[in-house]
Amino acid sequence: MKKKQLVKKIIMRSCMLLGVTLYLRANYTSAENVFPPLAAKDTLSVYAKNNAPKEYNNMYNTSVLTPFFEKLATLEKSKNRKLNIVHIGDSHIQADVMPNVMRQRLQESFGNAGLGLVFPYSLIRTNGGHNVSFTSNISWEAQKNTSSPLAGITGYALSTDKKNFVIELNLKNKDYAFNTLKIITPKNQRHFELATNVGKVTAPLKPSVPKMISHKVTQGETLYGIAKQYHTTVALLQKNNHLKGSNIRIGQVLHIASAKGIAGTVPAPAPATKVDMSNATILKANSLYNYYAYDNLNVSDKIYLTPNTESSSFTLNGIVLENDQKGIIYHTIGVNGAHFSDYNKSDLFFEQISALEPDLIVISLGTNEAYGRLAPERYDAEVMKFINTIRTQYGNCPIILTTPPPFLYRRKSTTSLCVEYADTLIDNAVKDNYSVFDLYRALGGNEAMSRFIQQKLIAGDRVHYTRDGYLEQGELFFDAFMSNYLNYKKQSKHSLKPILN
Repeated sequence: MKKKQLVKKIIMRSCMLLGVTLYLRANYTSAENVFPPLAAKDTLSVYAKNNAPKEYNNMYNTSVLTPFFEKLATLEKSKNRKLNIVHIGDSHIQADVMPNVMRQRLQESFGNAGLGLVFPYSLIRTNGGHNVSFTSNISWEAQKNTSSPLAGITGYALSTDKKNFVIELNLKNKDYAFNTLKIITPKNQRHFELATNVGKVTAPLKPSVPKMISHKVTQGETLYGIAKQYHTTVALLQKNNHLKGSNIRIGQVLHIASAKGIAGTVPAPAPATKVDMSNATILKANSLYNYYAYDNLNVSDKIYLTPNTESSSFTLNGIVLENDQKGIIYHTIGVNGAHFSDYNKSDLFFEQISALEPDLIVISLGTNEAYGRLAPERYDAEVMKFINTIRTQYGNCPIILTTPPPFLYRRKSTTSLCVEYADTLIDNAVKDNYSVFDLYRALGGNEAMSRFIQQKLIAGDRVHYTRDGYLEQGELFFDAFMSNYLNYKKQSKHSLKPILN
């Protein structure tokens, strides 16, 4: 009896297996279609593998830099051309410490073709590089790309409607002696002349600094009402007290600038000082589409910008200084407090970028986005809007994006956004055809913050870095860039040549 039951079970199981087999054959080409293996035939894994950027020394997807590396190898071998690198960023870049390391190190190896783009930052009382300085006999109005469409290629603009101004350009670093000067203005309007043999230019006396008074917020008060009470504006109150909106709280102390107490107003700009123009020599310029240029300058002469008498208003976006040598020109564009979105709103910035004729563009933005807690997907959208606009205006110039360095939010806590931004940039590098230098990880990430503080590499606000901190960043970037360039030369069988340290 037991034997018959066992045979019956075997027959039933065989019938079931036969039925399943017939069903699969009728409905699927193979059983693999029902349960596909998790091996190489997984299209998602194949896509991820093909789109994972190659990394060497914290640089990713450097194959997109091949066109620039080819030009660099040709320059190294024959010294027959100039190459323009344009480095765009925020306050980390405006001070021109980290970019200046790149400028000097690259020029030591490949030749110094000039300082590049400069701007009279001191005339609008903000910081800039130390290779040149500017003096003027009047007070100027300033525009910034965070608030004005007039701000062009440098992210700033200098404006006036006074016709008695002089701007003196002083070369502080003689390594950057120049004999070509290019002036960039909105729509290439010839607002300025270039002159020599001008009398002494003395800056006007600065107006007295407004007195700062304090106001403690009481119940029922609004920012608008307080501004009206002190004869100021809501915008100035927000600026002086670092307010992002109009919300204030009871007991909050506001600092208010006023020259004469409660009823006072900010003093008017100082009048211009006189400059002797009787022996001035006005130079001739060659007008081109994006700028007008002065060539064959005598670098022993002092150089002055003076008004074009046919203009009624005057706006300066930038000045380019070059020499007649072959080599590297490393242009720096930095704007304190800038986001990708600020640049994206400036049509003039993208129009004027071709004036620099970039062979390589480096972009260092993201700190202000991270501090403002912008979501990574929104950050990426602004990044791609920026890149696509550059490519629309200037074509497929090779691009390097650097990831934002670590910082402490409100001097206390680290943020995960810097690493999230870094991962977003790296993940999209192949798809969007750019290279990435992961400065965040090259520095050690958030875990390195104690070292930054101990070695005094980061400033007291725990966002900006000290000079030594920016010097370290510059060296890390240069080492990563050059190691990948040498890899390119090795793989493309260019003759390897020792690079100066």
